[in-house]
Amino acid sequence: MANGMEEKIGGIVDLLMEDYSKGRTIDENKIFEYPEKNVVIDILEKLKVVIYPGYYRNSNYRTFTVRNNISVLLEDIIYNLKKQTAIVLRYTPKFENSTAEEISAESERVTFAFLEKIPKIREYIETDIQAFYDGDPAAYNKDEIICTYPGLYAIFSYRIAHELFLLGVPLIPRVMTEHAHSLTGIDIHPGTTIGKYFFIDHGTGIVIGETTEIGDNVKIYQGVTLGALSTRGGQNLRGKKRHPTIHDNVTIYSGASILGGDTVIGKNVVIGGNAFITGSIPEGAKVSVKSQELMFRYDEGKSVETREIDPEETCFHII
Repeated sequence: MANGMEEKIGGIVDLLMEDYSKGRTIDENKIFEYPEKNVVIDILEKLKVVIYPGYYRNSNYRTFTVRNNISVLLEDIIYNLKKQTAIVLRYTPKFENSTAEEISAESERVTFAFLEKIPKIREYIETDIQAFYDGDPAAYNKDEIICTYPGLYAIFSYRIAHELFLLGVPLIPRVMTEHAHSLTGIDIHPGTTIGKYFFIDHGTGIVIGETTEIGDNVKIYQGVTLGALSTRGGQNLRGKKRHPTIHDNVTIYSGASILGGDTVIGKNVVIGGNAFITGSIPEGAKVSVKSQELMFRYDEGKSVETREIDPEETCFHII
């Protein structure tokens, strides 16, 4: 019985080895050339402690002062981020034929350049926390926002990933934002540009594309898409402005879709729930879907009642 099972397993292995030899993308063996996803996520979680030193603490480190704790954390982050960055730099044409010494030097430069951005990241996140507190009556204190709100975690992950993206680090920023996406249902591309006081309420189902530009004091509810009008051009569209520009003080309610690289939403615009927008909106406008009707069906023999919905009073602000 055992010998028969070994033969069957051996046959399957031979079959797979033959299949692996076909030279396709899925056949490539790059075990030592990919970043380690679990290590990148661990870096992100350690950076959370650096960003919020009074809220999170790594119990693995027996340190008694913030300075010592951050020092130990940074050594760990530097070692792992430098190593993971060195792996992914070869994805860029500039470094694909570089020597190990050149790669090591660049990965170290990028790592320290990123770490020097942490005060800026913290400055922006402080404004995000304030926007959450000011914008959500269900938030009883800022500790609750920091510890529990998925929207803030998605923004935190984006702000970390965005700085790495700006430094030209491939792949790692996407690993970070997709990790946040998997936990929160909020998909923010690390290439997106987002200003201060950014507020995501509820959050699930939000999609924000790579070339989106978002100003200050913007509020977005669940199910919003800031996307491309079309991706039929495929790789020919790479590097082109495909996603909308959202100016300051804009509120976008749930289920709205705003599409296209030429679409500009002016300052102080309010966009109602379920609106579908593919063109620019002037400053100060209020956008809502056409008035709808509610229909009430009663038991057999009774009339059907219809009631028009006033978008200013009801369906305009769907949360």
